[in-house]
Amino acid sequence: MSVFSERLQQLKLEKNFLQKDIAANIGVSLRAYQYYEQGQKEPTMSVLIAIADYFDVSLDYLVGRTDNPKRC
Repeated sequence: MSVFSERLQQLKLEKNFLQKDIAANIGVSLRAYQYYEQGQKEPTMSVLIAIADYFDVSLDYLVGRTDNPKRC
């Protein structure tokens, strides 16, 4: 499992969000979101940005380049 998929799962649990709601808000199908969470597929850059915006975290945090979730 990738750092990205682990962070995605962690953020979902911390915020108590549902997969279907996240998927709808970032503009992907539920199945696509599930693939991201399971580490089976990687999102496009535009989807990655939408995920970061939705959870209000930095892209570097999402992909494991930093442990600080705050945006600059």
